[in-house]
Amino acid sequence: QVRLEESGGGSVQAGGSLRLSCIMSGDTDTPNCVAWFRQAPGKEREGVAAVYLGGGSTHYDDSVKGRFTISRDNSKNTVSLQMNSLKPEDTAMYYCAAAQRYYDPSVGGPREYPYWGQGTQVTVSS
Repeated sequence: QVRLEESGGGSVQAGGSLRLSCIMSGDTDTPNCVAWFRQAPGKEREGVAAVYLGGGSTHYDDSVKGRFTISRDNSKNTVSLQMNSLKPEDTAMYYCAAAQRYYDPSVGGPREYPYWGQGTQVTVSS
């Protein structure tokens, strides 16, 4: 079993920054890809960014390219999401997810990820 725990959410004004962290525990050798998803009230869960833990390749949704950066520290079983130039439309619950995936240069959909954290709220005010 893989366990994921997010931290780092909060409230900021537009243009501000936040850094989210996801710590993996349990069977950490199973997943080769970790992603961040978000879900706003009344909307579907959408992929934001993903990183392959072996080679380090990263992939982003177009809505966050140039503003968000995903990174991993395999020695600490941690994946982070640095979010800069935040906008009100970034407001959502952010989830960390993990999977064993064949390489795909995209974040992928939520059904591809069997392991999920509980989420952390990000609120951006205008």
